[in-house]
Amino acid sequence: MDRFAEKLEQYAELVVKVGVNIQQGQVLRLQAPIEAAEFARLIVQKAYQAGAKYVDIDWEDEASTRLRYEYASEDTFDYYPAFKAEALEKLAEEGGAVMHIKVPDPELYRGIDASYVARSNKAAASARKGYQQYVRSNKLSWCLIKAPTRAWADKVFSDLPEDRRVDAMWETIFKMNRVGEGDAVENWHRHIDTLKDMQTKLNDKNYKSLHYRAPGTDLRVELAPNHLWLGGGDTNQSGVYFVANMPTEEVYTMPNRTGVNGTVTSTMPLNLNGLLVEKLSLTFENGRVTAFDAESGREHLESLLDTDDGAKYLGEVALVPHNSPISQLNRIFYNTGIDENASCHFALGSCYPVNMKGGTELTQNELLTRGGNTSLTHVDFMVGSDRLDIDGELQDGSVEPVFRAGQWTI
Repeated sequence: MDRFAEKLEQYAELVVKVGVNIQQGQVLRLQAPIEAAEFARLIVQKAYQAGAKYVDIDWEDEASTRLRYEYASEDTFDYYPAFKAEALEKLAEEGGAVMHIKVPDPELYRGIDASYVARSNKAAASARKGYQQYVRSNKLSWCLIKAPTRAWADKVFSDLPEDRRVDAMWETIFKMNRVGEGDAVENWHRHIDTLKDMQTKLNDKNYKSLHYRAPGTDLRVELAPNHLWLGGGDTNQSGVYFVANMPTEEVYTMPNRTGVNGTVTSTMPLNLNGLLVEKLSLTFENGRVTAFDAESGREHLESLLDTDDGAKYLGEVALVPHNSPISQLNRIFYNTGIDENASCHFALGSCYPVNMKGGTELTQNELLTRGGNTSLTHVDFMVGSDRLDIDGELQDGSVEPVFRAGQWTI
């Protein structure tokens, strides 16, 4: 077996054993682009070897997805098949696991009316609302992972000869997932322990609010009462530990829905599932976005904010030092699942109930009453840089530095 094949096998084993952490007799649903068929089959093999009862592959083809927006009748974009949403909810009810190789082409919808895509995304989110409650409460094991596609590799590694781009992307994915240097599973266990240490430190601090300052950013963010910081992974309702994002370098918590004031400017492009937004800025008053702009893709940002009322509020606060391993790669990946782990970030839309003590037992209305946010959407955008300072306000009103020049100070 050559070196690449060895790494590929290690990676597949890692995402099965640490990512979704497949258990004996469990069903796995794998969403995968058809370009990643070889890797997807390796995941299937590893899942069965780990004891999976059944693996169902949902193949994705972005070219076919684009054809819908080019040729389907405009009045069909508000439709999403109920049977697909019902299948996902049934899988969650029965204790299944979900893995998604999520690598949307940053240029997929160039030239497509943004309103068509926004309507389609909203229809899907509405139909899958019940399933998303399982996901956002971590009641089932789920994991988002990465694998190269030609379009993505061409965008990220455009500075390399065309025949080297996909290989470069594979090697980068291996590196950011700690594959290729010793036992990848053990490497991840040590990494998770590091994130858990920071999670504990922040929970002990119990900050009342965070104050962000950077070029284009002056934002105060109150944290929800009884908020909890998480990092690395979490346990599902059966007590099985899983890691929802691979790679991950963040610790994250819940903002107070109505406690966000000021202006924030993004530091990386945002890929909205094939729609690119660059240098966005948002102004908040009492939690709600009251003004917004972007250097490009403003119409896509507007469509996101119009998803529902909750899309205009923050649902997540996440801290990542500027010297994180992914940041040190000095490359923009046009993929939120990676770029968010190179940068502090926020998310517009729904909160994660797991970020509040007892949050997973609350109804949607109770969550709102206690400072959480609800929405059909949850979209992260990056705000970190080596010029970001963050102060933390403690419960007694005293203030201390949390970040200076993009690095931890606690």
